[in-house]
Formats: sequence, C-alpha cells, structure tokens
Amino acid sequence: MRLYTGQHQFYAGIDLHARSLYAHVLDQRGRTVLDRDLPASPDAFLDAVKPFRKGLVVGAECMFAWYWLADLCEDHSIPFVLGHALYMKAIHGGKAKPDRIDAGKLAAMLRGGMFPMAYVYPRAKRQTRDLLRRRSYFVRQRAQLIAHIQNTNSQFNHPPFPKKLTYAGNRTADIAQRFDDPSTRLSIAADLGLIAGYDEQIATLERHLVRNAKVDDPVTSTRTASSIDDRNASRR
Repeated sequence: MRLYTGQHQFYAGIDLHARSLYAHVLDQRGRTVLDRDLPASPDAFLDAVKPFRKGLVVGAECMFAWYWLADLCEDHSIPFVLGHALYMKAIHGGKAKPDRIDAGKLAAMLRGGMFPMAYVYPRAKRQTRDLLRRRSYFVRQRAQLIAHIQNTNSQFNHPPFPKKLTYAGNRTADIAQRFDDPSTRLSIAADLGLIAGYDEQIATLERHLVRNAKVDDPVTSTRTASSIDDRNASRR
C-alpha cells in the first residue's frame, strides 16, 4: 500500500458520484475552508476551488466516475490523487455516512499522509484498457453459455459432444435437437444464438485491439495483441 505524503497548502477531499460531488477543503492547519455539495460538472468544481487553486491537491476515491475529474485536474495543473478503495478503511468502516463526512475524511487523510493511492491510468491508454476489459467480460459470458449447454447435456445423460464447443466450427444448430423437450431445445438454441452474437462482437473488438493496442502501449498491449492473435489462430 502506497500512501500519499505530499505537502500542500490546501487539501480537497471529493466524494464523487455520477451527477453530484461533495467537496471538503482543509488548509495546512486542518481548518475547513470549503464544505459544499456541488453538481458533478467541471465549471462548478473549478469555481468552488478557485480561491484555493494555488497549492491545492485533490483526492477522490476510485469509483467509476473519476476519469473526468482526473483529466480536469491535469488540464489545470492541479495535483490529483486517486484513492485505493480497498484500503480506504476510514471510508468503508461505517455502514451509512453522508457525503459530507466522507469528503471530510478524504481531505483529512490527504492532509495526514494516510491517503492510500491507486494508479491513475493515463488518459491516452484508458480507452484501450476499457475495451480489453469489455472483451474479457464478453469472453466470460460466452464461456458461461457454453458451460450451460454442456451441463444441460450431462443432466440428460446424453453422450459427450465429440468436439469442443469452444470452437465455433464445432457448434451447429442440431445440437439443440439432442433434447426431446421443446423448452430445453429452445433454451439451448437461445444459448447458441447468444454465443454466435458474442463470437461476432469479440472478433470485432479483437480486430480493433490488434490494430491499435500496439500503438497505445508498446510493451504490455503488444503482448495482449499477440496473445489474441495466438488464440484466434488456435480456433481456426
């Protein structure tokens, strides 16, 4: 766990939500100089912290909406620290706390050198990373559908499939005909249809990633692109 220990004139704790945020700013002596509920908009945030811009550091907990705030701080040369949600025991210790308390705790943790840091992924690479994560989700969903077909086949004690259903060429519409009950056939046919849709979407994402990931990150993304190429070759 890495803690932020930078010294500043003002420390802003931001309890961030999708459409709103709560800002709490402390000075070097720990006195509250701003305590306000704001809309989650760049103009509202910049206007609120304008009197404290010189020597200000901003800290927010890692949640899904942090991208725009990190980018805004970068554009205006305001130091930004992303809090590691898992280690923020001071925040997660209570079950029901208002945003005002959370924002105040974030500011106090920043000021006290007890703010656990998460990695602020560079904005130029975030979109490729998010697309990789989306692809990974689709792959897991497809695997669950394939597992459901195999489990259903075992439930009825049918003979094992002669070839692995992982490969698209081994999945045919007549797989559903193994089952006598119309509802079961429809369930398996639905699985096959969804798997085919995932195949198409995953292939589209992979083509894009192979072309672009190498540009975004010449080391880790190249390895990812190469592994995608290898897996695609093994499926053919």
